[in-house]
Amino acid sequence: MTPSDPSSPPASSSDGVRRTRGAHEFGIVGSEDLYQGRVMALRVDEIAMPGGGTGRREVVEHPGAVAIVAVDDEGRVVLIHQYRHPLGRRLWELPAGLLDVAGEPAVDTARRELAEEAALSASRWSVLVDVAASPGFTDEVVRVFLALDLHEVAEMTAEGNEEADLVVHRVPLDEAVRMVVAGEIVNASTSAGLLAARAVLTGLAEARETTAPWPDRPTRWARRTAGSD
Repeated sequence: MTPSDPSSPPASSSDGVRRTRGAHEFGIVGSEDLYQGRVMALRVDEIAMPGGGTGRREVVEHPGAVAIVAVDDEGRVVLIHQYRHPLGRRLWELPAGLLDVAGEPAVDTARRELAEEAALSASRWSVLVDVAASPGFTDEVVRVFLALDLHEVAEMTAEGNEEADLVVHRVPLDEAVRMVVAGEIVNASTSAGLLAARAVLTGLAEARETTAPWPDRPTRWARRTAGSD
């Protein structure tokens, strides 16, 4: 199927609304902050809609995050079994963490999280995929890195939260991909990262440099917590 030409003139539908065919600017005409917590904030934006009206959209602001597909010399990937309260159970995930240090490059956050959660460092880093968690209501985007040439480092002291209960396990990458398709892995960035890693490591795609542009990296939360919002 070929996408419609965005330069085509607007057309009217049966309800009389003029279709803008991708030409409308969804400007924000008003915004209200409703809540700010430890790792998220909630606001409601009033957005200019095609046809002259407006619509309200709830937005969950998030600091953004990184995740790491760490693959050892035997082709095994590091997975974390961690309790996730909204789902009420433990999930298999990649090592990951929030972009909660002001000004820290994403790859440095990834290095820190790999050391903290899996007691590992890596000599080779690249970008696999950027994952918009649920763009219908949140600006959360996760950058997933590929980490190769792994080395063990000193285990960090666990904090008094879910991380104190982490289980670290290594499984063959193909087995991890099978777990995604079988519904045994449901975390979005984990699923996307594992599939992207297999594509890169089998030559179907190329990874990006760690400094690759990231236009969708969340910024609103950082501005808010810095006091400039």
